[in-house]
Amino acid sequence: MKILITGSTGFIGGSVGRYGIRAGHEVMGTGRSPESRQSEWPGQYVQTDPVADNLSVIIRRFEPDLLLHAAGSASVGASLDDPLGDWKASALTCANLLEAVRRSGVRPLVIIPSSASVYGNPEKLPVSETAPVQPISPYGFHKAACESLASEYSGLFGLDVVACRFFSVFGGVQRRLLIWELYQQLSGTEPVAWLDGSGGESRDFLHIDDVSKALLALADRRAARSEEGNYLVLNVARGVETSVREIAEQLRDLVAPQKEIRYRGNSRPGDPLRWQADISRLKTYLTEWEPDPLADDLARCVAEWKAEASSAQHGF
Repeated sequence: MKILITGSTGFIGGSVGRYGIRAGHEVMGTGRSPESRQSEWPGQYVQTDPVADNLSVIIRRFEPDLLLHAAGSASVGASLDDPLGDWKASALTCANLLEAVRRSGVRPLVIIPSSASVYGNPEKLPVSETAPVQPISPYGFHKAACESLASEYSGLFGLDVVACRFFSVFGGVQRRLLIWELYQQLSGTEPVAWLDGSGGESRDFLHIDDVSKALLALADRRAARSEEGNYLVLNVARGVETSVREIAEQLRDLVAPQKEIRYRGNSRPGDPLRWQADISRLKTYLTEWEPDPLADDLARCVAEWKAEASSAQHGF
């Protein structure tokens, strides 16, 4: 399979691309950064701005079977500080990608990474794809706008698009958000690790390799059928609600069992209180897909981070 990934320098795009290459697929990445900075990217790479004129040429020449649009914004907090910038990075970039596919004449499966942020604070859990879209941050509103654009281009121009609503994705190369930030505190010298909130907030955690496995399986399933012009929304998650306190204690046991975890009791604007995905629709499409145990995924991340720290300490 030929896979084209926009935003291949980022966490989602880079991780899925490397997973695809390990699985034996031909992968090309695009991004704004010079190729010289892509030392960890083993596939083909094209430096480009993500505008329709540029991307349509790349799509036409490469003729991908799967196009993962991983370029765009990735922070609720940043969207609150700069909503217009988030709109440009998210919705405008998505519009350029979809228009590029339309102009190219090539019809890959297009996967648009969306987010559980479109649900805001769900009325009930687990939350299904049919639940109301009621975001509480610019980031969530703009992800919902991307979904509307994807539906438009699918219905009017015959594009085959899946909008994947990711919940809380983590992995070894990620250097932000709860698990990484808590690991840094636990591996530091302070006796107490501090977290915002009460610890009772919950998320639905899924390792990036399980995400990659699901996305490639969706592309394989699409290759087995001939119809085009479909638009589908899927929750991509574990389907399990895990509290922040529970994930923090698991991570502490792996890194620094002697340390104490305390909570400031703050709430951050734009962040929902609880998340758990209903993944029954995903399972109807991917009947054999099963994520690895969360405890194993956490242990793998910790092992990777410890190995990196050791290598850096010894100058490797």
